[in-house]
Amino acid sequence: MCVATGASGAQIALSLGISVYIAGLIWLAPVTVAVALATLGAVFFTAVIILRTAAALTPPAWAPRRRLKDAELPGITVIVALYREERVAAGLVRAIQALNYPANKLDVKLAVEADDAGTLAALRATLLDARFEIVPVPPSSPRTKPKALNYALRFARGEIVSIYDAEDRPHPDQLRVAAEAFVAGGARLACVQAPLNWYNRRRNWLTRQFALEYAANFNALLPLYARMGWPLPLGGTSNHVRLSALKAAGGWDAYNVTEDADLGFRLAALGWRLAVIAPPTLEEAPARLPGWLGQRSRWLKGYMQTWGVHMRTLGCLRHGAGAGGVVSLQLTLGAALASAALHALSVAGCAILMMLNPAAAWPALILLAAGYASAMACAAAGARRAGFRARAGDLFSMPAYWLLQTPALGKALRELFLDPYFWDKTEHGLCPEDGAGPDASRPDPYAGADGDVRRAVRPRLANDGARA
Repeated sequence: MCVATGASGAQIALSLGISVYIAGLIWLAPVTVAVALATLGAVFFTAVIILRTAAALTPPAWAPRRRLKDAELPGITVIVALYREERVAAGLVRAIQALNYPANKLDVKLAVEADDAGTLAALRATLLDARFEIVPVPPSSPRTKPKALNYALRFARGEIVSIYDAEDRPHPDQLRVAAEAFVAGGARLACVQAPLNWYNRRRNWLTRQFALEYAANFNALLPLYARMGWPLPLGGTSNHVRLSALKAAGGWDAYNVTEDADLGFRLAALGWRLAVIAPPTLEEAPARLPGWLGQRSRWLKGYMQTWGVHMRTLGCLRHGAGAGGVVSLQLTLGAALASAALHALSVAGCAILMMLNPAAAWPALILLAAGYASAMACAAAGARRAGFRARAGDLFSMPAYWLLQTPALGKALRELFLDPYFWDKTEHGLCPEDGAGPDASRPDPYAGADGDVRRAVRPRLANDGARA
């Protein structure tokens, strides 16, 4: 199943039937329906609160490793999909050259749209060594990142496929740790996800909020899901996938604009396991509101696409991942969509209810406050694990940040019906790399990674004699 096939006839009929039924109930008994819907919402968000609290209190369970000598390491194909990335192309090449992995085991595919003359020229002007190959992607529809990844995948030579974005600065040891995790994890381990952090975190309030959001996700929530054996809604970068598992899943859904989250659930539906590793990747957070809204609307549109696809085949997800797979789908992608849709309405509703009937408003206010507290605790714990200390002002202003999701959801809904495969490109190279992953008191930008990669690692510019 993929996004392009659209909703099934049964899905459409069921959705229309439920909508008509609820409309009829609202017409006959509006108060009763309102109470019932409020109760269901309270139960759902209570589950989300419990999950966030558990993530804040539970130490990360990073995937175990088995140390390997260079000769024992598997071959890895790194694929980077690039489009209009001339600003960051040279930095990307330096970051990959700094990876602590044997050159003869590394195969790097730079998938560039064939008509992207600027990025192609920037890469060809960069001193590429024998590990790199530029793969021009023929123009075709849809013009999406997963389409480019699928095209480059046919040329992959490694046993593991690693995905990075153009602006990424991965920890030098990340590939080695990923390979060792696959050896220790057994044949059914399909994918390991590395945490993401931001090198321009201190740029402004928006980038600090973005960093808190990702710290909670990658350093608290995803490790908890992995500990419980749930599917992981993968990030769009720094995921490392066993080639055989990727081919069994059919590659990426070229029509899904969050192909990463979709892949995590598809792998789980096929019975594969997913895990998390500690060495992080530094990225560039959107520092301007228009760029943030474009990226967030793409994510929300993709979450709707992914949720719809897997709700069509819920039996497959339950068979491959158990009941936890179904619960995970609702409490990850479903919760993200519900939060975007209902947070502003909940705040407005509580304010109105407080003015009209203060006694009736208290249960809603308590639930809202508990939701805020659990999210702040999760973000603070994630930030600590990621190597920086969250400011109190940033934690307490998180609810204001969430209000920005309302216009992003509106844009996502409009595009879902009018332009479902449109990829709202995030511009990179707008902020210098200021090393803002950790606090200034911790000079190593990768020091936040737990486990034995806490030590500072000086990147090497070449590996095993590869020509620089």
